[in-house]
Amino acid sequence: GVLDKAISRLGGYWNAMTHLDWTTYFSTMPASKVDLILELEADRMANSLYTPEDVASERTVIISERQGNENDPAFQLIEQVQATAFRVNAYHHQVIGDLADLQSMSRDDLYGHYRRFYQPGNAVLALAGAFETAGMMDRIEELYGGIPAGAAPEVPTRPEPSRQGEIRVEVEGPGDTAFIEVAYPAPAGSDEDFFACLVLDSLLCGPSNLNMFGGGISNKTSRLYNALVEKDYAVGVYGGLQASIDPYLYQIIITIHPKHTPEQAAAVLDEQIAQLHEKLASAEELERAVKQARALFAYGSESISNQAFWLGFAEMFDSYDWFQTYLDKLAAVTPEDVQRVARKYLKRSQRVLGIFRPNGSEVDA
Repeated sequence: GVLDKAISRLGGYWNAMTHLDWTTYFSTMPASKVDLILELEADRMANSLYTPEDVASERTVIISERQGNENDPAFQLIEQVQATAFRVNAYHHQVIGDLADLQSMSRDDLYGHYRRFYQPGNAVLALAGAFETAGMMDRIEELYGGIPAGAAPEVPTRPEPSRQGEIRVEVEGPGDTAFIEVAYPAPAGSDEDFFACLVLDSLLCGPSNLNMFGGGISNKTSRLYNALVEKDYAVGVYGGLQASIDPYLYQIIITIHPKHTPEQAAAVLDEQIAQLHEKLASAEELERAVKQARALFAYGSESISNQAFWLGFAEMFDSYDWFQTYLDKLAAVTPEDVQRVARKYLKRSQRVLGIFRPNGSEVDA
């Protein structure tokens, strides 16, 4: 807690998170105090100890978090669908990991991972704020230049084979609420189809927020909200498209209304997908979908923390040019593009359909 207190006293904030393709350590500080974070991150990259006591303590924390997640019906369903959607690619695993690995990994396993991945050859340092670039670059060179560069570790490419038909997964558990998750294959963030899929997502479910530090906006004008929630087939629906290094998933989560069954809600979803396949979206509807996606991007780009996030995030799977041309690529999407990617990716034969059926039992404390 020493570093937490030191940063808080200076009016700063720091944290970390792991996503599908990357781990990030981030901080927002008064511009005059940024040197503290630069020193801490250089130290973290080279000198972390991984004492057995710390490993044991953190293992307990993460296992507890994992077990807490397992009490959430939505987590149970999402994990099963994701594992089914990826037999070969490492996206088979949830970010938090499998309990068997959390229990068995050793201090030396973790330290070896740290030495392999936590080095300049495998890192991006992103800064945004009130500083002079030349002076900042000199200071970065001073702090980080002495750390051995290393090379980017080889990560095996394991493309997921296409499915030969729809796969259905059922999970039964406590509670009174049924859920559906439908997972379609989706393009990687650097794929030319990605931005058309972003507009498709905005049209169908409401826009996905790619910025981990931004909020969301209402999806009440989306097709699935109108078809499912407004007509009491569901009490909630949302979609998720993520920019990833490898092709990932377009996920649609539906919370079923007590009046209806998961099968009835799935039938309504299929009707909406068929309409996308058969008929072009109107210019007005497409304009609204693009405008909402643009608005969400703007809201997620306002703060200095968000701007630094975009710098590093875009470098993970393409380049900063991806971020700079984001709005232009959204604006260039046509009704024909939306129909084309709907036909290409939203195929019943390629999806995983997951259903969580409640058994009415109590959730464990």
